[in-house]
Amino acid sequence: MPGRNPADLARELGLPQAIKLASNEVPYGPLPGVVEAVAEAAASSHRYPDMGVVELREAFADKLGIDADRIATGCGSVALAEHLARVTCLPGDEILYSWRSFEAYPIIAATTGATSVRVPNTAGHEHDLRAMSAAITDRTRMILVCSPNNPTGTAISGTELSRFIDSVPDDVLIVLDEAYREFVTDPAVPDGLAAHGHRPNVVVLRTLSKAWGLAGLRIGYLVGQPAVAATVRKVVTPFSTSAVAQAAALAALKQADEVARRCALVIAERERVTTAIRELVPDVPTSQANFVWLPLGAGAAEFGAACEKRGVIVRPFQGDGVRVTIGTPEENDAFLAAAATAL
Repeated sequence: MPGRNPADLARELGLPQAIKLASNEVPYGPLPGVVEAVAEAAASSHRYPDMGVVELREAFADKLGIDADRIATGCGSVALAEHLARVTCLPGDEILYSWRSFEAYPIIAATTGATSVRVPNTAGHEHDLRAMSAAITDRTRMILVCSPNNPTGTAISGTELSRFIDSVPDDVLIVLDEAYREFVTDPAVPDGLAAHGHRPNVVVLRTLSKAWGLAGLRIGYLVGQPAVAATVRKVVTPFSTSAVAQAAALAALKQADEVARRCALVIAERERVTTAIRELVPDVPTSQANFVWLPLGAGAAEFGAACEKRGVIVRPFQGDGVRVTIGTPEENDAFLAAAATAL
């Protein structure tokens, strides 16, 4: 979720600029060709976009090696999670997820009228899949599994995920939220689409907001069986994937090599920051995303405020911890200096 505006903080502190490490954005700017595609599309902004998002869905299909009828697009993957809840749940039905996980999940459940069933993370800040399986009832309609998990960065191994999916009844929809898939380096962590996309009750969420640098244009997509994807496309707000966003996404998808290069930079900095911050907070879990998790518990808000006083915006979750996005080396050095002082 968006954090504090860095320009406002910089003015407040009398600094030339503040550093925002709160929203899991990639810091390297738009991919080559994206700005030009946006400008060209903007020249036709008096026209409606393609409501079926046909060209972009076909581009995703080519990239993934699947049929386009298995894909639906939306205003970020979070919107697609909301649409899935809408087509799956009636008031009083249950949506099951780990907690702490993506902060939009309880909002999605509440706006659908569904009941949130939150299963606490393990002591290692991971999904407790055995407890999640035990929490399934005859009212469970949808299960959200975030891997790598936002905000803890932990990811689920292939063995664990397969065992869990096998334990879920066939009439319960399993949503694998893989917004940070491009940053995964652990070979034990599966590609959910490749491993489980064939299952009729599994849907995989992906986004172009993170590794692909389109956070401000809001493009997410899901991959499911054709009937599931078609049902979601029926409830998506018409024209919610704008012409500018579609054009930007098509341009971005041509830059897979550059995305991989940028992800490698983020991953290298993630390892450096993790090693350094563990000198101050030893129990920082291993992250497979573009952020790190500091399990500071009751000290989370105080730490966040202390970092802000030094011009670095992070994302505290009071009572649990602080999520810190991996930025450029200079931004990360500023964070580490702020953290050393704050702790």
